[in-house]
Amino acid sequence: MAELKYEITKELGILSENAKGWTKEINMVSWNDREPKFDIREWSPDHARMGKGVTLTEEEVEKLKAILNGEEIEDDIDESNFV
Repeated sequence: MAELKYEITKELGILSENAKGWTKEINMVSWNDREPKFDIREWSPDHARMGKGVTLTEEEVEKLKAILNGEEIEDDIDESNFV
């Protein structure tokens, strides 16, 4: 398995902390020397280990922000496919 290279380029904030000291964080992370993206995941206290997470582009973060603020957004998704 290929080694995963990452660099936290900017720490934006901690969302929560569990009993073992791991923190759920939102950061800007560069994966495999690519442009940094917004990243939400759990990290060990020294950032050497991580849990599964989600990585978002700036456009996706803007859409998420609008959704959380209750704004209607224009998109090309066919909502009839949702249950």
